[in-house]
Amino acid sequence: MERVILVRYGEIALKGENRRDFELALKRNIEESLEDLEGVRVRRAHGRFFVEGPGLAVTGAVDRLSRIPGVVSVSPARLVPNDLDEIAGAARDIVAEFIEDGRRSAHHAVSAGPEREGERAIAFKVASKRAWKGFPLTSPELDARIGAFLLRTYPELRVDVHHPSLTLGIEVREDGTYLYSKEIPGPGGLPAGTAGKGVLLLSGGIDSPVAGYLAARRGIRVLALHFWSYPITSQRSRDKVVDLAKILRRYDRSVRLYVAHFTEIQTRIMEKCPEKFRVVVMRRMMMRVAEAFALKKGALCIVTGENVGQVASQTLESLRAIEEVTTLPVIRPLACFDKRETVELARKIGTYETSCLPYEDCCTVFVPRHPATKPGLEESRAAESALDIEDLVEKCVENIEEIPLDADRS
Repeated sequence: MERVILVRYGEIALKGENRRDFELALKRNIEESLEDLEGVRVRRAHGRFFVEGPGLAVTGAVDRLSRIPGVVSVSPARLVPNDLDEIAGAARDIVAEFIEDGRRSAHHAVSAGPEREGERAIAFKVASKRAWKGFPLTSPELDARIGAFLLRTYPELRVDVHHPSLTLGIEVREDGTYLYSKEIPGPGGLPAGTAGKGVLLLSGGIDSPVAGYLAARRGIRVLALHFWSYPITSQRSRDKVVDLAKILRRYDRSVRLYVAHFTEIQTRIMEKCPEKFRVVVMRRMMMRVAEAFALKKGALCIVTGENVGQVASQTLESLRAIEEVTTLPVIRPLACFDKRETVELARKIGTYETSCLPYEDCCTVFVPRHPATKPGLEESRAAESALDIEDLVEKCVENIEEIPLDADRS
């Protein structure tokens, strides 16, 4: 009996002639995520990847795999020969582990009311798939044979095909039979990198890290760009963004973090631009810098955490004025999200607590008391007319630095 991990993918299978390219990209991302685990191999079969090897640390590997964009779900499994007795033995062991775990944690489903002698308390079903047609039993026949065997072995079981507490999955393939009882959901979507590179405007807030995660889930290779205005903003605000980028790397190991030193631009805006237009001008300058940086890095789009109507700089009029200065597509994954939805997703991916740390970035310390909420294009252009835009952007891009991110794989 061999321990393996089944990795399922979904949307990739719809890619027709390009399907193999997407599968190979996902395989590379899986291998990169597990490259520090000795002896681990990734094998591709129709609709599946199988992760196996003597050095496989199942728990840690499952957690990593369940975060990779393109992965629909992950199952720790056991591989046995295509022999009914071997399959029954593995099924027995998996159910025994489930029962023991339930006893320890009291999390397994128990029938309502006091348990009576002979009552089967754990609802279960067997779900078989016979991918290899050379196996002598059909899927329903295998379900019945293994289900009957388990009922005889464990009196506390009862069959419930509609609301089971335990689903025993069985996949019969030519190389052997895979059995599992857990299916851990993944992000789904497309493998990171299959859509090209994009520059993420990463602040220290809640929204932009979530936008970066969603961009990676649609195949965008994320180059995170943070605008830092030291000493207007502190070193701790920069450290906070580094921590957020590290969290995003748990989902895509290729995430990179860059810092644009924005102090001079911000100072000039405060000196020379009308107060109520400062936020719009600042965002226009950020877009210019991001575009120049994207072109330098071969990125195809700019990704932001902007949400329609959430703040003054995110009204449709403001978004139009901000986007005017770039010819690259601006991707706004959260544009129509409710804030509650964004917070829920931030909690799910693990960025929320870090985003809530009280260290301000250059956006939050820059908001005037009465910002313009519906700036026109002509007004926005006039507001920044006193700036030496080309020189400021060029200097800022030249001084962008990459911040090394450690190899934390937790």
